[in-house]
Amino acid sequence: MKHRKSFTGPELKKELKRCFIYSVLLIIFCSNICLAEAVGTEDSDENLKASNGGFFDRIIAYIKGLLGLEEKVQSSEAETAGMQQSAGTEETVLKIATPNVIKSESMMGDYYMGIFSHLSNPPLMKMDSEGHLVGQLAESYDVSENNTCWTFYIKDDLYWSDGEKVTPEDVEFSIRYYGEKSPSAGWINETLESSSVSGDNNSVTFKFNKPYTRINLEFATYMIMPKHIWGSIEKPLEYTSKGPYVGCGPYYLKLVDLNAGKLVYEKNPYWKGKSPEPKTVEIHFYSSVDVATLALENGEADTYYKYASSYPYTGIEQLEKTGNFDFIEKTDIGLIFLAPNLKKAPLTDKEFREALAYAINYEELVNLETLGYGRVPNRGFVPPTMENFKETEKLEYNPEKAREILEKAGYSDSNGNGILEGKDRKDIKLKILIRPDYARTGELLEEYLEQVGLDSELRSVDADTWYTLKDNYEYDLTVTRTTPWGMLMHASWGSGYFDSRRTGQGVMHNLDDPEFLQLCDDILATTDPEELEGYSSELQDYYAENLPGIPLYWNKVVTPYNRQFEGWYTDPLKGIYNIETFLNIHKV
Repeated sequence: MKHRKSFTGPELKKELKRCFIYSVLLIIFCSNICLAEAVGTEDSDENLKASNGGFFDRIIAYIKGLLGLEEKVQSSEAETAGMQQSAGTEETVLKIATPNVIKSESMMGDYYMGIFSHLSNPPLMKMDSEGHLVGQLAESYDVSENNTCWTFYIKDDLYWSDGEKVTPEDVEFSIRYYGEKSPSAGWINETLESSSVSGDNNSVTFKFNKPYTRINLEFATYMIMPKHIWGSIEKPLEYTSKGPYVGCGPYYLKLVDLNAGKLVYEKNPYWKGKSPEPKTVEIHFYSSVDVATLALENGEADTYYKYASSYPYTGIEQLEKTGNFDFIEKTDIGLIFLAPNLKKAPLTDKEFREALAYAINYEELVNLETLGYGRVPNRGFVPPTMENFKETEKLEYNPEKAREILEKAGYSDSNGNGILEGKDRKDIKLKILIRPDYARTGELLEEYLEQVGLDSELRSVDADTWYTLKDNYEYDLTVTRTTPWGMLMHASWGSGYFDSRRTGQGVMHNLDDPEFLQLCDDILATTDPEELEGYSSELQDYYAENLPGIPLYWNKVVTPYNRQFEGWYTDPLKGIYNIETFLNIHKV
């Protein structure tokens, strides 16, 4: 005998609700099938996807809530995600924090974007960890006996990220392009006599109108660009793109997002070399050093990079406390220095510069600015990490001697107001041009000058204004730095900062002494190692005697990195930001 099931009031409501839900599900199912058949197979996926974030999803979510299924579904999804992650499906993203702010989407027009773009558009040459120049896009090179003709043999397995092969024509185009379009590379246009390419041995030859022994170093800085793209761009310094930019390195620049403050590099699908582990490299740039370091402390980045600079020494202890970071320490081949305006009295007077050198308290600067990661420099300017370093006299703090030198040179306080007068009998008031990074150094310099009877006025400006005022020689003294590349460029040993024939954002180009210029030319023309060592010794003696720049301290570069990653590689030119790092870095 069959038993009929009867429902009470609550049970009846529950059963009716269940029937309603099943009916709705059946309608949704049938509707999607009919829609798919109506629009065809290819469009059915698109229509189903469109429903995923719309009306049907809200109905299904409501139904799941009624049936108590939501918690079970979320639990199942979490378990699935955990299984996928453990199976290694998560892609590695390397995040780099930097205070080097990208201000423009122009690869060639923005200084820092150009530096970071070496990952996607590598130069012909590179520097290894020992400071030796080796090929990057170039397999090898030959130099003529008179050092005027350089032939570079290009690697045969290089491809642009759009699938086109890298050719010698790309290299020839890029070097000439820089010479014609970039003011800082004007020397190329002035001295490059001719160039030619050979498809037989995949080479490009450059012939110059005078001897050059350091073209391999110069060509470690200029990006190689695809001719089939940039050949039609008349004003590359003004050309901008949000990406992608075509590159031939292991990564290409996929996105430039100034609003989010980041560059995004993705793997080059046509890269034939060793495959890097990180799928994506992100450069996150911040408005200041403090904000960049905070991002590191908060775990928002895996390492810190500021071109030619160290992680802030004041932040090292705080970062150590997180327990997530280790540090790489390398002695810098760059330095911080005081640059006198050699075109303006009284800085044109060598005796006056000599007195300045004795007025500076180097020990105090080292202690306050480097916290034990620096040392007092020599008068010869060049740091001991550079090849052919010469042990010149160490700089000395002696304010009494500074006052004595000034008095003998004819600088006196005739009216007794405590301020020395120049040869024109007017009070000396030196204008010190400073950028925010060197604010404390500027304040200390004011104190040092006051102690020897010199008045000064500190003017702090942003970087762009500094470049303009510096190039117009509207200053008496300024504090700036040399980069590793800067110390090596031109005739090396810092010569490119002073030679009046050079151009560029960071150089002083205010020294036109024939003795100095001849030394630069001699270095550039010789290939004899003994001659080169002799000339470099003479150059460092010249610095020590004439003080065209007064070094304030030598220091170490400290770079923090997340312990989850191994395989970091450093070179003297670019620190950790080099292709070897990105090819070898991997998660522990």
